[in-house]
Amino acid sequence: MTKLGILEGSLRNASLSRAAGRAAAGLVPDGMTAVALPNPGSLPLFNQDVLDEGMPDSVAAFMDAVDGVDALLIVTPEYNWSIPGGLKNAIDWLSRRKPNPLSGKPATIWSVSPGLLGGARVHEGLRHTLLSQSMLVMATPEVQIATAKAKIDVETGQITNADTEAFLQDHLSKFAAFCH
Repeated sequence: MTKLGILEGSLRNASLSRAAGRAAAGLVPDGMTAVALPNPGSLPLFNQDVLDEGMPDSVAAFMDAVDGVDALLIVTPEYNWSIPGGLKNAIDWLSRRKPNPLSGKPATIWSVSPGLLGGARVHEGLRHTLLSQSMLVMATPEVQIATAKAKIDVETGQITNADTEAFLQDHLSKFAAFCH
């Protein structure tokens, strides 16, 4: 049984990407379970001076949660053509643990946006960052949920577009195979 950790890139409670992340737990194939990881907004900004004083409790709990999963699904918006700061900060903290809890772990990315590009530009930079941590990143098929307001119900955390739901289920099935 593959335990999939869902890592949200947005800090906003009413985020489309957070809603898509909640929906993902109900879309995983047989042989996979999904758990939501702590939101990156719970972490202080990475600062070596803070680390030198001792690992913050919120960071240690986040690291333990990532250690406890077999693979990562990162569901994120795109901010200014790049990775949201809170998500990058979480990866920066994780990279400080030895051994690195990301090393060798399979990962896949869903970008979510109300715009027409679906957050497409976040993929390249995020893949680059994940590869720097020796993660095994499934590059295709890419998931870019464009015009997401018409496809995701933020309040219920449900995918409301049948084609989108089928595509995401298929993607998670392919990711489950990638993980083995």
